[in-house]
Amino acid sequence: MKLCFVVQRSGLEVNGGAEVLARQLAEKTALLTEHEVEIATTKAIDYVTWKNEYTADTEELNGVLIRRFPVVSERDQDKFNKFTEKMLASGDDISVQEEWMKMQGPNTPALIDWLTENKDDYDCFIFMTYLYYTTYYGLRAVGDKAIFIPTAHEEWPIHLKMFEEMFKKPKFYYYNTIEEKILVNSLFPFTANFPDNNGTGGAGVDVPSEVSASAFRSKFGIDGDFMVYVGRIDENKCCPELFTYFREYKKRNPGSDIKLVLMGKEIIEVPKADDIISLGFVSEEDKYNAIKASRFLILPSKFESLSIVVLEAMCLGRPVLVSGQCEVLLGHCRRSNAGLYYMNYYEFEGAVNFYLRNSGTCDLMGANGIRYVNDNYSWEGIISRLDDIVRKYF
Repeated sequence: MKLCFVVQRSGLEVNGGAEVLARQLAEKTALLTEHEVEIATTKAIDYVTWKNEYTADTEELNGVLIRRFPVVSERDQDKFNKFTEKMLASGDDISVQEEWMKMQGPNTPALIDWLTENKDDYDCFIFMTYLYYTTYYGLRAVGDKAIFIPTAHEEWPIHLKMFEEMFKKPKFYYYNTIEEKILVNSLFPFTANFPDNNGTGGAGVDVPSEVSASAFRSKFGIDGDFMVYVGRIDENKCCPELFTYFREYKKRNPGSDIKLVLMGKEIIEVPKADDIISLGFVSEEDKYNAIKASRFLILPSKFESLSIVVLEAMCLGRPVLVSGQCEVLLGHCRRSNAGLYYMNYYEFEGAVNFYLRNSGTCDLMGANGIRYVNDNYSWEGIISRLDDIVRKYF
């Protein structure tokens, strides 16, 4: 069969959970099945400006043909923010909301035209992420030839009236977690009547067989205990709260020498302190080595639809500490018994101290995490389930 994944950005230079997941699903489907697999996306790398940075119209990457279409207008963040206020004040005016969607971007009518003109040449289109222009208008173009991976979580845009009609378009729903399915079914009750994967989706987890904690410590000169954060360093990931909690922890626990190590692009400024170390964008090897060397992985985000890095930490035998205000992360911790969660500062402090004072329990939780990932997030299992869906429904 001929499959096409549709996503707002795609490429080795693109850093984003949903975008990486779409590329991985496409590449693993091409590798592990007999299907012909392509990706349709934009020429943008940056999700804030949507500037056209890729120049070629097509690229072959890891067995998948990527078709890239130009974005016709970059996003002016100040203008967009002002229009967002106007849109929110307009109530349920869908025409205003659709104007907001075009400004939200990536505004790429050429991609939508291509989908409309070529939909009969493909057996199935797989759309990633509900929030963007490519999905909003792309689902209209291909209708019931679509599998929809919404990557939905509780946030204000998903309550916009315009999305009600969009969520009626696909033929099949593919949820990354059971929590995502519950959320979508509650916001859009009609989706409970659509066929879906019952929340048994997500991404497979690939970690190298050779991961070295000592190599990380030697390369970056970091000794002692540290918690590690991996991902974009920005407000949407609740990093300001993490910085506040960490500083308060050190103030209330003056004898602790634990450090906070961050790896990822800095969208907001990182506080300057000897015990807060921001390494910027690092290689995959350095990332895995850092997680292995850490006492635990910290993820303060309240808005996650899966979180690959949490699953990677579990696969590497490290416990996690996450925000209990994120249902998906809470679910991972409860099902795996491989992590702790916090609802406020004092629970954060208690969890940090528990991890620092109970290394044996950390190891047991790490073993639980390995089992959880192996049972639920192997690529072979995920692609086999996706292959069954494609063959049965398309």
